Amino acid sequence: MTRKFFVGGNWKMNGDKKSLGELIQTMNGAKVDPNVEVVCGAPSIYLDFVRSKLDPKFGVAAQNCYKVPKGAFTGEISPAMIKDCGVNWVILGHSERRHVFGESDELIGQKTAHALENGLGVIACIGEKLDEREGGITEKVVFAQTKVIADNVKDWSKVVLAYEPVWAIGTGKTASPQQAQEVHDKLREWLKTNVSEAVANSVRIIYGGSVTGATCKELASQKDVDGFLVGGASLKPEFIEIINAKA
Repeated sequence: MTRKFFVGGNWKMNGDKKSLGELIQTMNGAKVDPNVEVVCGAPSIYLDFVRSKLDPKFGVAAQNCYKVPKGAFTGEISPAMIKDCGVNWVILGHSERRHVFGESDELIGQKTAHALENGLGVIACIGEKLDEREGGITEKVVFAQTKVIADNVKDWSKVVLAYEPVWAIGTGKTASPQQAQEVHDKLREWLKTNVSEAVANSVRIIYGGSVTGATCKELASQKDVDGFLVGGASLKPEFIEIINAKA
């Protein structure tokens, strides 16, 4: 079965109405491959603004959410609020949430379950740090992270798995296409063994970590790389090149 290529842009804590408005105009006017699903992760304060301006053919994602619908959780947002802004996706478990804000595997699992129960699509992020790769435990780390996500998923059609080696995020170092393919292939094998063959064949596993216009074509040609989660380059016009990597 063919998996629809998926390109997410993670804007992180960047942009203002002026610069994001200009980016949205560029995207709305660009010629993009119709066979690619595109989702932009906007700062929560701009979700409404971005959803109202961005062409409906592009999806919008929140960059995080909490594990309950409402309550005394100062500074948090819930899937219900995200949906109320017309937004249908959320990024969960990003390495910055894990390593800068100390989110545990368990919490990310609980958030994943709650987001899916409330009808959001989830871009679930996994990935090893440099010392873990150098220590030869990449598989152990990403399998453990994937297991906690898998334990909280009933409907895999709403999940995109994003493999992001932490040592490649924002560092300018990209995993080689072969390194990316190797991990994606092993993740698919893990899903086949631990979830089901149908899920392993259908779920999209995307790559993140310093993806640029220069690196995207060769990465996109790998058989188990089903798209990208793009950081810095998603704020620039080259994001269009990355969306069109397969065209």
